Amino acid sequence: MLFYNTLTKKREEFVPIEPGKVSMYVCGPTVYDFIHIGNARPMIIFDTLRRYMEHKGYEVNYVSNFTDVDDKIIAKAISEGVSADEISERYIKECRQDMEHMNVKPATVHPRATQEIGGMIEMIQDLIDKGFAYAKNGTVYFRTRTFEDYGKLSHKNLDDLRSGNRSLLVTGEDEKEDPLDFVLWKPKKEGEPFWESPWSEGRPGWHIECSVMSRKYLGNTIDIHAGGEDLIFPHHENEIAQSEACNGVEFAHYWLHNAFLNIDNRKMSKSLGNFFTVREIEKQYDLQILRLFMLSAHYRSPLNFSHELMESSKSAFERICNAVDNLNFLAQNAGQEAMTEEEKAKLPQVKAFTGRFDEAMDDDVNTADAVSVVFDLVKFANSEAAGEISREYAKALKEEILILGDILGLRFEKKEEVLDSEIEELIAERQAARKAKDFKKADEIRGRLLEMGITLLDTREGVKWKRS
Repeated sequence: MLFYNTLTKKREEFVPIEPGKVSMYVCGPTVYDFIHIGNARPMIIFDTLRRYMEHKGYEVNYVSNFTDVDDKIIAKAISEGVSADEISERYIKECRQDMEHMNVKPATVHPRATQEIGGMIEMIQDLIDKGFAYAKNGTVYFRTRTFEDYGKLSHKNLDDLRSGNRSLLVTGEDEKEDPLDFVLWKPKKEGEPFWESPWSEGRPGWHIECSVMSRKYLGNTIDIHAGGEDLIFPHHENEIAQSEACNGVEFAHYWLHNAFLNIDNRKMSKSLGNFFTVREIEKQYDLQILRLFMLSAHYRSPLNFSHELMESSKSAFERICNAVDNLNFLAQNAGQEAMTEEEKAKLPQVKAFTGRFDEAMDDDVNTADAVSVVFDLVKFANSEAAGEISREYAKALKEEILILGDILGLRFEKKEEVLDSEIEELIAERQAARKAKDFKKADEIRGRLLEMGITLLDTREGVKWKRS
């Protein structure tokens, strides 16, 4: 399995710290509102990587946090006249719902920043004791220049940052020893939530939160750290600095970052009016379609979101679902039970699709090619199902599609629908009319059902129906 490692800017073979096990940390959302589709991309991508690693037999310890103390959360709480806890609890609940509907598996642990404050104070004190941090009037700063490898992830030079690119400087107060120093702890402001510390009543900086949560649940050195490319600098760069300065060992072996999501070829922005939450998209599309859309491009490639592309993904998703539905029908109703010798001889062809799928995923999580393999398998299955087919062979084809879909986190089986008694009676009445050769009446009933949104399909195995 090869990954493009942001740290080395090279494709590298994945070798876990402990054979058969993977430790993986993915930065989660700041919970002050509904998650947007930009948040959804890393959730879907790295959930898929986790699923694939589990498919390969790895035991994956997958940690993804909720940032539940932040300026935006506090601002939202003040504007609504409620506590910051109420805001974060509300949107953690909403985020979990969106994740469930996108079929993103719950992490092994979903730590919350506010529940790990004690560990953050300990790490900050350790950094002070080792000379990597200092306190000034209640604020604690990290001495960036004391960490010799600063910039190794973002490949930025400290002197370049200092001399000209002010926009790249890490924000902080005016009392810093060096403009590049960043905040580990800051005093409270009026009306803000706070915790007691040796330096002031206050709260942690954003970067220290992830360092502490990663260390607590995964250890000092982890296999994979992942997130959006917007986090490379300063967030992930600062995580490396404080973690490695404190722990004295490499923080993470592989750094994976997904590219940005654009809307109609423009950067997503509330000011441009092209900002979409996952909840808004769900009003128009099943979120499985959003997931397929996200997986149809390589994670390191910029992805453009548009109505036209979502409609295309919807059609593609329905094509797979219809193939599975047809195979399921055949698996239940085909005349012949057991596979023929000819069908048995084709099984290696069927299994070869999984081999191609694995090759794509082993190649830096190439979900775009993996999705293409699924469509090739569907095309093969449809051609096989067009002729005489045994129940056992139909079941084998269906299961192969579902297995690959499950690795991608895509559910292709339609939920069983229950017809009301009137529709059931009309279908039975039409069948009786056909048996009596009263085709005029049968056609009239078909027309009535069509008006009710029910399309009938007459096949050699019997009548099938679907909602129009």
